Amino acid sequence: MLAAAAACPCPPLLVPEVARGAAHEMDGARAACAEALDVLAAARPDRLVVVGPADPAARGAFPPGSSGSLHGFGVDLAVTLGRGPGAERALPASLAVAAWLLEWAGWDAAPVHGLGVAETLAPERCATTGRELAPDGERVAVLAMGDGSACRTLKAPGYFDERAAAFDAEAARALGTADTAALAALDAELGYELQSSGRASWQVLAGAAGKTRLTGKLLYDSAPYGVGYLVASWS
Repeated sequence: MLAAAAACPCPPLLVPEVARGAAHEMDGARAACAEALDVLAAARPDRLVVVGPADPAARGAFPPGSSGSLHGFGVDLAVTLGRGPGAERALPASLAVAAWLLEWAGWDAAPVHGLGVAETLAPERCATTGRELAPDGERVAVLAMGDGSACRTLKAPGYFDERAAAFDAEAARALGTADTAALAALDAELGYELQSSGRASWQVLAGAAGKTRLTGKLLYDSAPYGVGYLVASWS
């Protein structure tokens, strides 16, 4: 069963060493992520599963102790997803950011597993994947990594799209109220067009929740770089 959940954005700029002089601009997002992780820890799960977008070579499961780095973003910083034997392949960027968040927050509540999913994963496949994450008889926490649209302003990575604000607003409402039906109903094609890296992760989370009744809280909702960054906790 799903004991608790959180949704966090996955921009490398969350990591101060990557953001450098602009690190303070993400202080609010980091603080919200820390609060969301506290909720996960308080649920005392048997394991934590981190779900995030991944390129084809980095999709699939990652056991505890899997490592990655932020070398591709200009810093010599290695990270590890919890403790364990790990995997031979490197974590995708989204899970590397999650690994940094967990290390930064001092996570030690449960073993940490990773799962890289395609940003284009169909909603029905997301639901199936989510159900497989939280079998009966085990208390599982899920951390869904991913961003909202990347089209909120003219300077956004995807340029301005007038549909972006409404897409992010609906995602924020659904995450903030633990509305799994609304998350499952997010338009996958629209999410792709708006360059939302979080749509699939959020729908995997909805599948993991199933019919479990959880209370949601929206902790952060902003688009400082024209990209929708959302943080929410479910308990």
